[in-house]
Amino acid sequence: MSQLWIEGGQFITMGGEQQVFEGHMLIEDDRIVYIGEQPPQEVAADAERVSGKGLAFMPGLINTHGHAPMSLLRGYSDDQVLQVWLEQKMWPMEGRYQAEDTKVGAELALLELLKSGTTAFVDMYDRMEVVAEAADRAGIRAWLARGVIGLCSEEEQREKLAEAKRFAEQWNGRGNGRIHTLLSPHAPYTCPPAYIEQFVQAAHDLDLMLHTHMSETAAEVEQNVRDYGCRPPEHLDKLGFFSRPSFVAHAVHLTDEEIALLAERGVGVSHNPASNLKLASGVARVPELLARGVKVSLGTDSAASNNNLDLFDEIRLAALIHKGVSGDPTAVPAYQALELATLGGSATLGQATELGRLQVGMKADFIAIDIDQPHFYPRTSLISHLVYAGSGRDVRHVWVDGKQVVRDGACLLLDEERILAEAQQRFDALLTR
Repeated sequence: MSQLWIEGGQFITMGGEQQVFEGHMLIEDDRIVYIGEQPPQEVAADAERVSGKGLAFMPGLINTHGHAPMSLLRGYSDDQVLQVWLEQKMWPMEGRYQAEDTKVGAELALLELLKSGTTAFVDMYDRMEVVAEAADRAGIRAWLARGVIGLCSEEEQREKLAEAKRFAEQWNGRGNGRIHTLLSPHAPYTCPPAYIEQFVQAAHDLDLMLHTHMSETAAEVEQNVRDYGCRPPEHLDKLGFFSRPSFVAHAVHLTDEEIALLAERGVGVSHNPASNLKLASGVARVPELLARGVKVSLGTDSAASNNNLDLFDEIRLAALIHKGVSGDPTAVPAYQALELATLGGSATLGQATELGRLQVGMKADFIAIDIDQPHFYPRTSLISHLVYAGSGRDVRHVWVDGKQVVRDGACLLLDEERILAEAQQRFDALLTR
């Protein structure tokens, strides 16, 4: 048994009666065994001790939608509408990817995720075993799926589905339980109905969650009506997608009836405000989703459409843009925005009893933020400062499963210098391949 004692820090628990206080936290192996204002009564003589002076501790952030290897394409194509960006820029470049590009792109993303306070992330892409290996090495918690585009022959569809199932079976529970798997047909507009039904059946057979893109743009919704006679939520519901535990990315263009349907089916929504703004896709109806009890979390999408993986950026945007579009300054208050990145993520992933709070019995996934900086003064509201003034660059330390993976801003399990150099080399090679 190993113990870690955090002494004398500020704590944002995201739950319980005291949500912000100065005190102590004791970790045994991978679990929180004590948190409170007074020092713990029983601490092992060989316990590791970390001073909390000048630091705020909170649950690690949970990023519920992304494509990690696309970090290699950050800044390659900006200021485009989604379909042009995808079909003319992203897909041709991704078609040139080799396994090493996937590896280095994933590692670049993992560096950024961990250093900015994300301790768990969701990812869909191909060559997912390469991403999974990188995530395992980095010590992060992950929900991974072989994302599948079905615009191909039936033979290729079968091969992709078989690959997705094989990855899901081989990697679920790996990394001492930190690696989880999903099934992810890319979107209703890239996967024929019968193909989506095959994913639904596979999810039933393997007892896995489903994840997909849905209603990201108005054009996508219109295409779905032309092709299938109904809008994406009704379409997916008819195909049985929502018969499994599931969550969708974006969900920007929803009617009241569709919001009610998601609530009734227990479908989660990964809100990606920065990517949706940059691609001019629109602003999701988050206040209405929350009012109906839909599980809403935050995602960055890829660094190619965002262009960063700093979830604090999404927290701030979530707190601001809904005020702006609604004219209501009480829409998505600061604390609720912080909830989206912690409790919202854990609820979406079915991990509400494990992640998202600092509480006895919860997994020891937490971060330390340097609050001894000008933008955290005066000491009025720590939550307000985190949401409206903070960023991932304020993160100093990160622990996942009780193990420290970032110390003083440096990743302990990844070679940052090598990854940065290789990322540039691989991108330069992509341009000429």
